[in-house]
Amino acid sequence: MTDRKYLTALYSFTQFGPARTKLLIKYFGSAKNAWKAGTTELISVGLRKSLVNEFDVYRSKFNIQKYFQELDRLSIKVIIRQDKEYPINLLDLENAPLVLYVRGNIKTGDVNSVAIVGTRKMTAYGREVATMLAYELASYGVTIVSGLALGIDAAAHKAAIDARGRCIAVLASGLDRVTPASNINLAKDIIKNGGAIVSESPLGAEIWRSSFPLRNRIISGLARAVIVVEGAKKSGTLLTASAAAEQGRQVFAVPGQITSPLSAAPHFLLKAGAKMVTNVSDILEELDMQLKVDRQAVEKVLPSGKDEEELIKILANEQLHLDELARITGLAVHEISARLTGMELKGLVKSIGKGMYKKI
Repeated sequence: MTDRKYLTALYSFTQFGPARTKLLIKYFGSAKNAWKAGTTELISVGLRKSLVNEFDVYRSKFNIQKYFQELDRLSIKVIIRQDKEYPINLLDLENAPLVLYVRGNIKTGDVNSVAIVGTRKMTAYGREVATMLAYELASYGVTIVSGLALGIDAAAHKAAIDARGRCIAVLASGLDRVTPASNINLAKDIIKNGGAIVSESPLGAEIWRSSFPLRNRIISGLARAVIVVEGAKKSGTLLTASAAAEQGRQVFAVPGQITSPLSAAPHFLLKAGAKMVTNVSDILEELDMQLKVDRQAVEKVLPSGKDEEELIKILANEQLHLDELARITGLAVHEISARLTGMELKGLVKSIGKGMYKKI
């Protein structure tokens, strides 16, 4: 039995957590020794007797071989910090997970990731903004990270898939039980489109209120920045933003209607120093993300694709609002917005404010 399997077993006892697990491994010399340590030894290192007794019961029932067979059956990979596949963005976190469960693909390119989070009870405005931002960012090669929850999370994931981009969903539950159940098909679509669903929780883990702050630190940790779209005054959205700030990540917030209670979280963050975001250019410029926008010099002058050619022809006659451009071309507003953002970054068109664009 390899030490990584003993580490997985040890870490699956969720009451230990990253810090305590690391201390046990350091003290006993290996995950295997820590897993097999006697009750007296465990108490001698400072663990409460009640916790040690609980761990004794847990490991007596835990069959490492069967656990890994079940992981194989479910096509779930185990990634530990020493693995090359371990997400780069998590490596510098003090409380980074020692073990991650993954279905799908984690890539080195995911270093260019942005998290989009917000309320489960989103407004039509929140859906529109989350969809627009996720679609455009995914179009330029940014990996979209969120929590697969209802509302803003799901809207961001769906938009990234529509843009044929990558996204990562971080779950509070184990990957054997996708939550919420209503988003199981969305989770499958994420994997099918080259993304991944990720969790720190072992198979069969129960979800507690404390599970979500732990999940949120991974969402923000995987990303270079967190965008808050909508959220109430007291919400998990603020916890994710707080984790991002502690991790040194940039926090963005989308302004909303001052009469809406779901504007409370983003407006609080804006007052606290978060960057205001009104379009994707704000994010790309702040993070200095060039990504797919860095093309050869000729592409900065010439349009790429029939959609851009058509937009340039239309705008050659007069400046128009993106809603009008969507009506003329038959494309969705968020698709038009994504095209125009790219064209603006390439110097083909210019935004003149309030959704109006003109040809340069």
